[in-house]
Amino acid sequence: MCGIVGIYNLKNQVPIEVPTLKSMLAAIRHRGPDEFGIYTDAQIGLGNARLSIIDLSTGSQPIANEDETLWIVFNGEIFNYVELRPELEARGHHFRTASDTEVIVHLYEELGPDCLQHFIGQFAIAIWDKRRRELFLARDRLGIRPLYYTMANGALIFGSEIKALLSTGQVRAEIDPVSLDQIFTFWSTLTPRTIFREVYEIPPGYYALARDGQFTVHRYWSLNFPPAGEEDTRPEAEVTAELRELLVDATRIRLRADVPVGAYLSGGLDSSTITALIRHYTNNYLKTFSIAFSDPDFDERQYQERMSNFLHTDHSRVECTHADIGRVFPEVIWHTETPILRTSPAPMFLLSQLVRENNIKVVLTGEGADEFLGGYNIFKEAKVRRFWARQPESKLRAMLLCRLYPYVPQLSAGGAYTEAFFRQGLTDTTNPVYSHQIRWRNTARLKRLLSTGVRVATAGYDPVDEFAATLDGHFAGWSGLAQAQYIEVSIFMSEYLLSSQGDRMLAAHSVEGRFPFLDHRVIEFCSRIPPHLKIRGLNEKYILKKSVSDLLPADVCQRPKRPYRAPIHRSFFPADGVLPYVEELLSSEAVAAAGYFDPQAVVRLAKKCRQGTLISESDDMALAGVLSTQLVHRLFVEDFAVPPGNDLYPLKLCTG
Repeated sequence: MCGIVGIYNLKNQVPIEVPTLKSMLAAIRHRGPDEFGIYTDAQIGLGNARLSIIDLSTGSQPIANEDETLWIVFNGEIFNYVELRPELEARGHHFRTASDTEVIVHLYEELGPDCLQHFIGQFAIAIWDKRRRELFLARDRLGIRPLYYTMANGALIFGSEIKALLSTGQVRAEIDPVSLDQIFTFWSTLTPRTIFREVYEIPPGYYALARDGQFTVHRYWSLNFPPAGEEDTRPEAEVTAELRELLVDATRIRLRADVPVGAYLSGGLDSSTITALIRHYTNNYLKTFSIAFSDPDFDERQYQERMSNFLHTDHSRVECTHADIGRVFPEVIWHTETPILRTSPAPMFLLSQLVRENNIKVVLTGEGADEFLGGYNIFKEAKVRRFWARQPESKLRAMLLCRLYPYVPQLSAGGAYTEAFFRQGLTDTTNPVYSHQIRWRNTARLKRLLSTGVRVATAGYDPVDEFAATLDGHFAGWSGLAQAQYIEVSIFMSEYLLSSQGDRMLAAHSVEGRFPFLDHRVIEFCSRIPPHLKIRGLNEKYILKKSVSDLLPADVCQRPKRPYRAPIHRSFFPADGVLPYVEELLSSEAVAAAGYFDPQAVVRLAKKCRQGTLISESDDMALAGVLSTQLVHRLFVEDFAVPPGNDLYPLKLCTG
């Protein structure tokens, strides 16, 4: 985990001021507080805030090739750098460090952008080619590491977080109504858009080149599936064994570090699998971390303790209360830099704080298993609805859906409401977004809170149509499960789970997350597994359970998926008082001044939540969405301050 920044004058050769780069680094120093580095020449400035994990003594950035014609700043890890380095040395390259960063710059010297095909890792890369006067930017396949950019005054400005761009003083934050419309549909924006107008992200699996005043973006990797019926036909035992082998190696190489590595242990199948693989296939001392909730509706501590005792880990736990979520929520939004419809990132913020307090910089986690091995209820929901659509009048088939959402009372009780809810678009099975249309339609109900101004600005715009237009000709030939997986990965995972709930909450306390299930070799293998081995009946992640059944207790291995959730309205309207920032930001005056929501609609919502009456999932999401948007406005539009950047130490300065 590091942070990178840069300014490239696309049209004029004007030196970049070091104090500006310092301000950019100061804004993201939480990403890498150990040391700082800056490179400048007549046209470009690059900066790095480093979290020292590999090569603690000589791995300082920026790093150059032998003749200093290429300069790199880098955020992330190349896990197979150990295997790549001897090949580069055999080709005559000389290394000054033992870092993975230097492997990147030498391989880029050999292959240019094609070097990306050789990396197993998670990364955001910026390389300056002095001879060609060309800047190369790249982001990993799934978007684990962030990279944002904008154009201002003839310059390309980029950084690991948007606040670095704002810290130049050349970029002003302005919330984009279309982006807000997307968030209130998908839970996130559609890449490359961000919540702020004219601020973009390099999409996952893409690289960009800037040269001679031009900026172009190119795809180098995409998630792909075989046509339906042409998945892997090998015996189940062979598929099971290969999945295990790939996960072992993906986990093993993610333990490469010159500092201690820990693991998250939620008590579910995914994190338990990763922890068990570490315990059985390495000799690493293992410290694990988990979240417990004071609210029993969200608490899973009994399973966390079960796994910790079973694997004999040194376990630490943070207990999260409603008050904790309300207290840290403004800090959470400072780090997400975007509105969110859930409070789930807040406990993750507290968890990474616990990790840092235990002097751990790196944790392995289980993200990705649900997306690529069929773990989410939305996949089972689509499967049942397709089954039901063959006999639309069947009551028995409709009743299967009651089993999917036991934590949503309105949907688990059955009856006319449940049937009507899931019947929407039931027989439209050729719709490319069939699997997600109910979720998106339900979330879009929150738009009733939007102001007249936002409604006018987005009149005639349909975010679902925009997304559907991005699907290529191969998509229609995939299985229904593959289509659902692609949508979930492209929007929810990359844009929300790995960002607001992942990278940002880890980086807030200078912790790096590593994700074995997101190794691209694992992903590409899982994409070829037939649907019936992912979801057997309504048994999710069937093949994963088979693969690791000998490593886990049966009650954990076969335990039904329980989604990670956190309390919402009770966190902001406690029974014993008020949170001043909540009262102020949700007041009709503040809502009207910001201009995104209907003040009276928000006042009614707040009153309902304050009274403690039955609050629906929709009302909870609306509350989180409105409050987080108001916080984004306050923190970034109204009151953003450029940090001075005078206390970066130690600081390495390089000039070319």
